[in-house]
Amino acid sequence: MRLFVSVDLPEDLADEVARVQDRLAGASGLDLTDPEQAHVTLKFLGEVNKGQLPRVKNAVRRAVTEAGVGPFEAAYEGLGVFPGLGYINVVWLGVGEGGEELTRLHEAVEREVTRLGFDAEDRDFTPHVTLARMNHAGGKEHVQEVVETREPTVGTATVEEIRLTESVLTDDGPEYETVASFPL
Repeated sequence: MRLFVSVDLPEDLADEVARVQDRLAGASGLDLTDPEQAHVTLKFLGEVNKGQLPRVKNAVRRAVTEAGVGPFEAAYEGLGVFPGLGYINVVWLGVGEGGEELTRLHEAVEREVTRLGFDAEDRDFTPHVTLARMNHAGGKEHVQEVVETREPTVGTATVEEIRLTESVLTDDGPEYETVASFPL
């Protein structure tokens, strides 16, 4: 199973995510993500043996308790790129309000799953929703212009749980299925 831990955006924000993506449309080399599957990845676990699943669930449950974060509001707004505007791999939607809580959840999940043997992150956590991936630089100038001049606000949503999600890769892109939910 290919797993990650996430906070999913509610379905009612999918149209707003799609509107932001529309501003990027037409950029050569850019593959947009499915706005219906918009989420903030707290930790990508990768391939997990089904026998490990109970231990992973327990680790995520402990992380939620350890983080001490109750339900909170998250504001999805602003644009950014990884690794930078000179070389773009990912275009993302940021998190304003609620970013601190997402970071605390990420840090707690990171601690708990690395104790199980999962690799630690080698870069700082930036709460974000991936909007697109850039495969080649053909449309880089368009993406740069949109990122530098637009400050979209997608909306605010109450975060009440985190999820352990399975990603199944298909020819039409990844399909996500919730394996377990952990209330805050």
